[in-house]
Amino acid sequence: MRFSLAYEMQRPMLDDHAVIEETIEQCILADEMGFDAVWFVEHHFLTTFSGSPCPEVIFGALSRLTKRIRLGFGVSVLPYHHPVRVAERVAMVDQLSHGRVEFGTGRSAPYEQMGMGIDPRDTREMWDESLSMIPKIWESDYFEHEGKFWNVPPRQVLPKPYQQPHPPIWVAALQPATYEIAAQKGIGVMALGVNAPSILEPEIKKYKAAVKNASPVGAFTNDQWLSSCFGLCGEDNKTTQELSAQSLKTFFGPGRPYVQDQKDVYEKLLEQWGGIPDHLVQNFARYVEVQETSTGANGNSTTNLDLSGGSALAQKIWEEFDAETMAERGVIVAGDPEACIKASRLHQATGVDELQFLMATETVDHKTVMKSIEMFGKHVIPEFRDGNDPKAPDCPL
Repeated sequence: MRFSLAYEMQRPMLDDHAVIEETIEQCILADEMGFDAVWFVEHHFLTTFSGSPCPEVIFGALSRLTKRIRLGFGVSVLPYHHPVRVAERVAMVDQLSHGRVEFGTGRSAPYEQMGMGIDPRDTREMWDESLSMIPKIWESDYFEHEGKFWNVPPRQVLPKPYQQPHPPIWVAALQPATYEIAAQKGIGVMALGVNAPSILEPEIKKYKAAVKNASPVGAFTNDQWLSSCFGLCGEDNKTTQELSAQSLKTFFGPGRPYVQDQKDVYEKLLEQWGGIPDHLVQNFARYVEVQETSTGANGNSTTNLDLSGGSALAQKIWEEFDAETMAERGVIVAGDPEACIKASRLHQATGVDELQFLMATETVDHKTVMKSIEMFGKHVIPEFRDGNDPKAPDCPL
């Protein structure tokens, strides 16, 4: 199993220059400590949340400041850009990095889409058309296309990617319908919803079975599943888990970009985290009706409830969801090295190919992130290398 880091380039209380410099320093250390990839989001207009509008620019620097770590577009928002420009930029980064690019794709969310003058209702078709074009641009001497959103007369497009035939292609996915599309198109799944591994395990098995029958949109099938979670390694187990849990809750707090305008968001988050643990059922017993109690593969008891208090109650229970349970379920991979290894094993057991951590957030300072990267490199990642993990090649391909 591979390990990677995700970057939103957060911490809006700092100036832009400080965030950029700290991010680069963290990525250089991650390269030295054995992480397999760094993935950068593409966000626009989220000025108090994320400062990562152009991953290809920071990749230009990282391509020369790092030696082996892979550089992941996590993701390139295809509806925002002409497909020829996407193909050119990704290929240029691949050339600069000597073939270390991972090409993640996605559609973003309505707030950002409308800021770009794009009708959210068109973005699925735009993503699909662009995705069909980009591998052909890379593989063709002369490329031409006539479609609904883009028309290209016969043209040569350079550069071509360093990797042959082209970088691995992925899609950001938050729901089973997208997992199915990924399998059909033969592209990797970036499961970015922060789920307990027990929740994703059935979906991973479905994807792995279905992708065998893919009609690849590119030159090959990228049969890979990436699961994202919050990660943090420190010397004090309890303190580190609490810090990671708070980071996660701040990230998905009320009004934040990933939950804004979503219906029943905290009910869904509780489901994604494996259901309400028994001790919280007892705390809120007067407000909930127990429907079913079950024990998962990890031995943890979960309960399905009728939340008669509605969304407000679900949010209150979510806010009180404790860090220890999150770590036990693998919702966060956090704590001392032993706890991080244990939680990582939960993900590994589900068939995950790559485990991606969001460490650097607005509530976790630079020094703590640097220490965490170092401790993962020294104590956690080696447990999943060589004879400890036969699924961990030097390169994803």
